[in-house]
Amino acid sequence: MKIVIIGGTGLIGSKTVERLRKRGHDVIAASPNSGVNTITGEGLAEALAGAEVVLDLANSPSFEDKAVLEFFETSGRNLLAAEKVAGVKHHIALSVVGTERLQESGYFRGKLAQEKLIKASGILYTIVHSTQFMEFLSGIAQSGTVGQTVHLSPAYVQPIASDDVADAMADVALSAPANATVEISGPERVRLSDLVARYLTAMKDPRTVEADAEAKYFGARLNDQSLVSDDNPRLGSITFEQWFAKSAQPK
Repeated sequence: MKIVIIGGTGLIGSKTVERLRKRGHDVIAASPNSGVNTITGEGLAEALAGAEVVLDLANSPSFEDKAVLEFFETSGRNLLAAEKVAGVKHHIALSVVGTERLQESGYFRGKLAQEKLIKASGILYTIVHSTQFMEFLSGIAQSGTVGQTVHLSPAYVQPIASDDVADAMADVALSAPANATVEISGPERVRLSDLVARYLTAMKDPRTVEADAEAKYFGARLNDQSLVSDDNPRLGSITFEQWFAKSAQPK
């Protein structure tokens, strides 16, 4: 089966490409560097010719409110239009658990706009809502840093390792379209401020974490339901400690 992965050279894309190729499928890792650009439309028709499944794993290069919305709307429209012409049978998009609850954030407004385009396209689809990736803990810590203190919400999160995300995306690609949103989560529910404190300690980083209920996450205030899945998610198996031992040792 021919499968096209938009954003196929990124963190989740590259791992998903590898898994699907190992299962014997013809996988195109599409990105601007490979001549496929969902913003300009360049290379889309050629890449999608003969494809049965498309996974959209691309992310906006800018997190500025207007730029994010423009990216997801333009990319979504161009990609879905090209899929209709190519006769793609299953469109899959990776999104975020809590997207509809966090509309105070420009990033999540962009993701919701993307999801609405998919649902209105007429193409059979599966939207995968994932909890936050463990790989983003360093960036989350940086976003809340003032001096030597990291200000973060104590809201619950359920972080998932990128290997577990890629396993799930590969399985969805080889399954029938759900025509619905499915959720994937990590195995452990923990407070964001506590998790980042564990991460910084393990990294031997001298910064301290201060739990701050007013601290924003991509521009949105959090509560204990914002970023966790209660919708019977597929659970990953990799714990924070297992992920850290394999992927994030201090240099």
